[in-house]
Amino acid sequence: MLDSQILRHHLDEVTEKLAQRGFVVDHIRLAKLEATRKACQIETQELQSERNRSAKSIGKAKAAGEDVTILLESVSQLGEQLKAREAQTMAIQAQLNDILMGMPNIPHDSVPIGRSEKDNIEVRRWGTPPVFEVTPKDHVDLGTHLGLLDFQTAAKIAGSRFSLMRGSLARLHRALIQMMLDLHTEEHGYLEVNVPYLVNADSLRGTGQLPKFSEDLFQITDQNYYLIPTAEVPVTNISRDVIWKAEDLPVKFVAHTPCFRSEAGTYGQDTRGMIRQHQFEKVEMVQLVKAEDSYAALEELTIHAETVLQRLELPYRVVSLCTGDLGFSAAKTYDLEVWLPGQENYREISSCSNFEAFQARRLKARWRKPNIKKPVLLHTINGSGLAVGRTLVAIMENYQDEGGRIAIPKVLQGYMGGRTHIDRED
Repeated sequence: MLDSQILRHHLDEVTEKLAQRGFVVDHIRLAKLEATRKACQIETQELQSERNRSAKSIGKAKAAGEDVTILLESVSQLGEQLKAREAQTMAIQAQLNDILMGMPNIPHDSVPIGRSEKDNIEVRRWGTPPVFEVTPKDHVDLGTHLGLLDFQTAAKIAGSRFSLMRGSLARLHRALIQMMLDLHTEEHGYLEVNVPYLVNADSLRGTGQLPKFSEDLFQITDQNYYLIPTAEVPVTNISRDVIWKAEDLPVKFVAHTPCFRSEAGTYGQDTRGMIRQHQFEKVEMVQLVKAEDSYAALEELTIHAETVLQRLELPYRVVSLCTGDLGFSAAKTYDLEVWLPGQENYREISSCSNFEAFQARRLKARWRKPNIKKPVLLHTINGSGLAVGRTLVAIMENYQDEGGRIAIPKVLQGYMGGRTHIDRED
């Protein structure tokens, strides 16, 4: 959520910045609500002062033995007026908060200006896409050929956009999770946490999924729970209503969870295979840092995600998202896109974002600055390290041979009992 003080004092600047994202600020409504709120606040203060003066007058009159009936009636009327003004002020503030909750974050000055993903800027590339003597298969054909990837049975059990893995492919999926967690905890300094997969509405409001993106969520209506769309939600909410000590920062968490998304609005997109599913798994990194450290932390976290791809020897590129392609809560985002031979294209495998104080303001996630009485808002950073299913897809397609076997990356062979290839299992 944006700072209300910025809107009050720098509305034109905010309007210009959010216009770069394609968001139109309702100037007229905001101005009217703010003017009414300010007037109500002034009236409330005046009524409070008048009531206090009347209360003192009553005390003096009583001491002098005078009749205070009229004064008491006046104070009572002032009390009723004060209650009405306070209620009006609260109602106006609630409307302002609703507007704030629907406004996206302000993009950082370093974010390229653009309207869509076509305007994203490539930052760097790593690795060279493999060359095949024959046309490479995509992961669906490879998994079907091996008898290890089954979409029909998954559809029978659940429906479309689900998958079922068997045997060594399921083990490779599990090995990827373990390898990522080991890397981030043992080399990158993250603390592993195991978090709930069901969260309440407050948690989703805290990270920005509610109220704007309710249609993307799976809700258990009779319990008022939601299935998590990403581990970012429960992990970041560890900091909700917490004031951290300066010596505890930065805080670095990593978690593996399943993720659940309705994929509303993506009809017809990536319906083949495992690229876009209702259920998938990720290893997610979250950092809680001081404001002055947040952009260095974003670079660090992005490198941590890149390291996974480098250890797996998968070619990828890093792109800086333009203003029109930024996520709702993000001030700046790098996408990591891995090369998929089956699509002959780079596809997103991780998004690494700095939310600045946008989430922390909703969460009341703060830290205690030495010699300053009032706690200071944290900055939150998160990114996938990595999306496990898409990483599996990338391995299948980049490590295939002409016969349809899949070589196992060297870094994963120890997790696979020393196996070097995945072949058809009869």
